[in-house]
Amino acid sequence: MKIIMTLALAAAMTTATAQTLNHPHGVDVSNMDKSVNPGTDFYRYACGGWIDNNPLKPEYSRFGSFDAVAEANREQIKELILGLSKEKHEKGSVAQKIGDLYAMMMDSVRQNKEGIAPIKADLKAIADLKDRDELKRMMVLNSNKGAGELWGAGIDADMMNSTTNIVSLGQSGLSLGQKEYYLSDDPAFTKIREAFKLHIVKMFKLLGDDELTALRKMESVMAVETRMAKASKSRVELRDPASNYHKMTYTEFKEQFGGYDWDQYFHLNYIDDLDILDVGQPEAIKEAVAILNETDLQTLKDWMQWTLIDGNTSVLGDDIFMQNFDFYSRTMSGQKEPQARWKRSVSTVNAILGEAVGQLYVEKYFPAENKARMEQLVKNLQIALAERIDAQKWMSAETKAYAKDKLSSFYVKIGYPNKWKDYSKLEIDPAKSLYESMQNVREWANRKAVEEKYKKPVDRDEWYMTPQTVNAYYNPTTNEICFPAGILQYPFFDMQADDAFNYGAIGVVIGHEMTHGFDDQGRQFDKEGNFRDWWAEGDGNKFKARAQVMTDFFSNISVLPDLKANGELTLGENLADHGGLQVAYAAFKKAQKDAGKTGADMANGFTADQRFFLAYAGVWAQNITEEAIRDLTARDPHSLGEWRVNGALPHIDAWYKAFKISKKDPLFVPKAKRVDIW
Repeated sequence: MKIIMTLALAAAMTTATAQTLNHPHGVDVSNMDKSVNPGTDFYRYACGGWIDNNPLKPEYSRFGSFDAVAEANREQIKELILGLSKEKHEKGSVAQKIGDLYAMMMDSVRQNKEGIAPIKADLKAIADLKDRDELKRMMVLNSNKGAGELWGAGIDADMMNSTTNIVSLGQSGLSLGQKEYYLSDDPAFTKIREAFKLHIVKMFKLLGDDELTALRKMESVMAVETRMAKASKSRVELRDPASNYHKMTYTEFKEQFGGYDWDQYFHLNYIDDLDILDVGQPEAIKEAVAILNETDLQTLKDWMQWTLIDGNTSVLGDDIFMQNFDFYSRTMSGQKEPQARWKRSVSTVNAILGEAVGQLYVEKYFPAENKARMEQLVKNLQIALAERIDAQKWMSAETKAYAKDKLSSFYVKIGYPNKWKDYSKLEIDPAKSLYESMQNVREWANRKAVEEKYKKPVDRDEWYMTPQTVNAYYNPTTNEICFPAGILQYPFFDMQADDAFNYGAIGVVIGHEMTHGFDDQGRQFDKEGNFRDWWAEGDGNKFKARAQVMTDFFSNISVLPDLKANGELTLGENLADHGGLQVAYAAFKKAQKDAGKTGADMANGFTADQRFFLAYAGVWAQNITEEAIRDLTARDPHSLGEWRVNGALPHIDAWYKAFKISKKDPLFVPKAKRVDIW
């Protein structure tokens, strides 16, 4: 089971030097709304000006500081790629692949002329299937063509033996991503479900089916996916590492999950001589096998056609793309218009050749001094977290000692990889259709994963984000924290700003990722990345009791009049925000002391302590549609931007002092009811 804790749910974005962005260094007062009392709505107080000046564009369902950075920087990626696409390059070179892939994505005339023609033969092959065994084999082969399966397979670190990789199977098969969309009677979920049915019908009609046939196929899709939904775990249940890990021999696996030719399945996925594997959700896998064996052949063929279509909506012309956008973006998240074609094309190139683009990009736009400054900040935050651990009265000396040992063992990644991904075997041939090209990409990626990971030791130098991504992550099985070049820019990081700003922004980001190593999931892994209870007797229960305060607090937040936040789903990220704030503030105060300064030092009309919290809040400024609020509350382990401010800061004692928050203020939380962990 792969667990990666990220800073935010965000698209891949790119990096730029601070000088390219038009802003004053440090806290920008124009982003604030000082007419609001900070104790009434600190989010509005700190971000109101930004919110008013950055209304939602039609191409966004959520537009925040992350997206603003992307808007400023994607132009740079575009120019870099355009430069390559306009030149002739040696066939097989990285430059040729980047340039040709972008040009193919931009060629709307060709895409619309070809339309659905590239997929027709594969749809017919599904329709012509004569028996169940043929269907099972084709389901596997079609995964390289973008089609979905009833389970997912992967190879990554074994959480019980973190130096080795293991093959794993887990639940899948839901176009809508989570079970509630299929099973809940809540009006919001019911509305999406009915819209999804209509969407399926429209898509099949665009592929040439008449109304009755399209309706039949829709019913087939809903029958298969609803049955899978009933056997699937919820997003909250998937957060428990122990209950989502079932290691067994291959012989035991075939005995438990009979009725399917697993030898053929793994062989078609380039895996032979399998001896051991992990089954994440056994109930879902058993149900998937039952579905394939019990459901009538026509229903399964209809479902298979759907997954092939649904996985290729971006490469079959504008009619298919727009219908897909209408449901997944407009209906589900409230986005009014698709992004410009060039933006979508840049995103595709980043997704497929991300490290190749990243290597070229950091050479031009990532200053060496940024990396050096980050390395020092990380060291300072590690010292601060160690001191915070020592200060906790509820932890035993034994637990503290190991926690600090784990902290000192963090593998820190900053900016870009030490070694770059090899794309030499990936073919991008402009003579082929985009549909064929994407098939080549998937096949290459799957083969590469098996070649590099199957029965191989874990590569600790592998990056799970590209350098141009505006995000950060913690990976428990390698005990690593990673800060790509993309996040090392304003409003997260500013080489020209003072410590108050940088510790409040990027400092909290660093502390956030460090704290993930000790949140409700990360704390269950030791310094080697193995799933092991290293906590002294009784300390784990004390942690759970303190974390429950966070769960209960966020579960009582109303994100809409009829919708509460999900404190269980967001617990890990909320704990990381809390720890990040505590640790970064402690490191900031030490830096101030070392520089002979105090929290009262003024700039822009605010004390240093105030600027620290304003910088933190500014990272989460955003506008968002009601549809996106509902969708993200259901599936995103991160709290919404507003509540990463108004929900997090009332649990930080220093915030009260900095802004003179009193019992009279709506955001006030009594000291005894505040989260107290780190």
